[in-house]
Amino acid sequence: MIDYSEEAAFYDASRGGEPRAEAAADAVGRLLPASARTVLDVACGTGIVTRRLARPGRAVVGVDLSPGMLGVAAERLPRRVLLGDATRLPLATASVDAIVIVWLLHLLPDAAPVLAEAARVLRPGGSLITTVDKDDAYFTAPSDIADVTEPFRRAFAPRITDHTERVRSLAARHGLEPVAETTFEGKGQGRSPRTWRQVIEKGRIPWANAAAPEQVADLCEQLSRLPGQDDTRPDPLYRLVALSG
Repeated sequence: MIDYSEEAAFYDASRGGEPRAEAAADAVGRLLPASARTVLDVACGTGIVTRRLARPGRAVVGVDLSPGMLGVAAERLPRRVLLGDATRLPLATASVDAIVIVWLLHLLPDAAPVLAEAARVLRPGGSLITTVDKDDAYFTAPSDIADVTEPFRRAFAPRITDHTERVRSLAARHGLEPVAETTFEGKGQGRSPRTWRQVIEKGRIPWANAAAPEQVADLCEQLSRLPGQDDTRPDPLYRLVALSG
């Protein structure tokens, strides 16, 4: 697991910075109901997206488990960040109009506790907005990397915790049903074959982690044979879904 406190100082720069944050916030804004007056950003990280969600008449609060990340977020959102676990949110039941969860569910062994806790904190009729299928975002556009990885992704996708159908099924247990969805581009986040090998070998790709070591080694070998080892492929296209009770 990534040590996010350790990465906080350079996290934004390594993940698309302001352009990607602006694209993400714009997409979330398209799904946020105009009536939402209180918004909670769960796993807000450095607050780079969170701060863009604030509007006159809308209170936005960020919560994160990483003190290092919150230290950066607090500079962007003074007095509007909380230290807390997504499975035990430090808020009262039925206290917020909308919850935003961006790039969290794919990191978890099980998304169920987080979605249950989000449902607890939401007011009746509230909206939950979350990214889904995060690791598939890199393969929306055709590429040689998409072709090489496709058998692995297909084989192990059912185990991925942010798979769309799994998220919808878990949310439905709490009366939350899909109402809308949108996409946004991960600007500057396209990866080269060499970069893909590196992140796979570091254990940062859930569908690759689900494979046997020899399968991972074979995949990395295939990636090493692709042309343009340092040429980035298309930027990822992330998906957001909105669910409401």
